[in-house]
Amino acid sequence: MQVELAQLTGRDGDTAHNLAQALEAIASCQAGTRLLVFPETYLTGFPTADNIAALAEPLNGPSLTAIGQAAAARGLAVAIGFAENDGGTFYNTTVLLDGQNLLLSYRKTHLWASDRGVFTPGDRYATALLDGVRVGLLVCFDIEFPESARALGELGAELLIVTNGNMDPYGPTHRTAIMARAMENQAYAVMSNRVGEGDGGLVFAGGSAVVDPNGSLLLEAGREPCRQSITLDFQRLAEARRDYRYLEERRIPLPGTRVDHANGLRELLIP
Repeated sequence: MQVELAQLTGRDGDTAHNLAQALEAIASCQAGTRLLVFPETYLTGFPTADNIAALAEPLNGPSLTAIGQAAAARGLAVAIGFAENDGGTFYNTTVLLDGQNLLLSYRKTHLWASDRGVFTPGDRYATALLDGVRVGLLVCFDIEFPESARALGELGAELLIVTNGNMDPYGPTHRTAIMARAMENQAYAVMSNRVGEGDGGLVFAGGSAVVDPNGSLLLEAGREPCRQSITLDFQRLAEARRDYRYLEERRIPLPGTRVDHANGLRELLIP
């Protein structure tokens, strides 16, 4: 599977600008790209308690509809974050679209300091199949909690997709975390982060990365806007899991209720 990371600048509160950049990235992605990954809340930027109601959109809103149409035209799957409005409740959400088909919608479960009072935390983890590969989504701060990735591992994840909005001085934290989460679950992990400045003087750390199932970095971006592409060989999963499998040898399973759906979606509901 050829994966491309869109490490881009963005504007907080300027959906029109961010959507235009996302559509351009989709239109200009490399030939052969199957999965294009954007940063956390990329479409809307980071909202505040004062503007969240104006910025947030439902899953079938105009911005995701435009992304789905553009993705379908290129034969792409796209992971992208936005502020979701679900009947007046707001979530920091990342979706995985395969063209116009919504494969996964994940609401960030671990809220960062600036998320609190703006977003409601999600209540479940989920995985779905993309071209026969079982994938799961996480958002930024989630990866600092081993249980988040382990929940996806319990649901069979072979690829962890992380939309990131990590800022200075925490770049090294997420570099370590993404490597550890891949190794612990013997799965590939891809992480796309934002760069440039945000509201409130934030400086986003970049460092978008791809990690193999042994926890080794395959690709790492710097601090400038860029597009990075790599082809993942899922035969390496069997090699990484040949001699030992952490999920089978662990002694303490996670709590929660697992739900397997007929369409291949798997969910772990947080108790």
